Amino acid sequence: MPFPNRITPFGGFTAVSTRGLLMGNRGRLHDKDQRLGSRRWASRAWICCQCEFKDRHRKVWGDGYTELFFLDEPTALAAGHRPCFECRRADALAFAEAWAQAHGSDRKPSAGEMDDVLHAQRLDERAKRLHPPQPDLPDGSFVTLVDDPNAYAVRHGRLLRWSHEGYVDAGALGDARVAAVITPPATIAVLARGYAPQWHSSAD
Repeated sequence: MPFPNRITPFGGFTAVSTRGLLMGNRGRLHDKDQRLGSRRWASRAWICCQCEFKDRHRKVWGDGYTELFFLDEPTALAAGHRPCFECRRADALAFAEAWAQAHGSDRKPSAGEMDDVLHAQRLDERAKRLHPPQPDLPDGSFVTLVDDPNAYAVRHGRLLRWSHEGYVDAGALGDARVAAVITPPATIAVLARGYAPQWHSSAD
């Protein structure tokens, strides 16, 4: 059985065999017997990482943090993660620069400063916090629709229905009845300033 470590745009944990493009973590969430505990985060640093970095090899759910996997970066961003400053430093710096522009600041925020804001925006106690609909959503945003449990990514003015295997085109954004925005507002602002996330090939 695969570990329940594949993350949905809603931040939920599921057990599927496919790995996805990116890895990440929220601290250690599993026990010595590789069982997931009740916690869904142990650190405010929810990061999104490369699956391969400097020939490092780890036993999944061994010592240290609990490895999580994402279909792609828009999925990770919707769940409330941000780029890692170690293995994805260029992306993390671009994310921080776009964050600074969104806030009218000439100083890039620290990782901790961004984590504090994102932590408040991604959680409603233990549940995923959803946000009101807004116009002009940038590419990479995730939304829900009225009377529809699925998550949809915004790209080139269209909606892409998300699944663990990839995306399926679901029509024009302008024709949809958006119920809520899944991606945290601070990340929406970063995407609106031109941060370009890594998409799964099915989004093309």
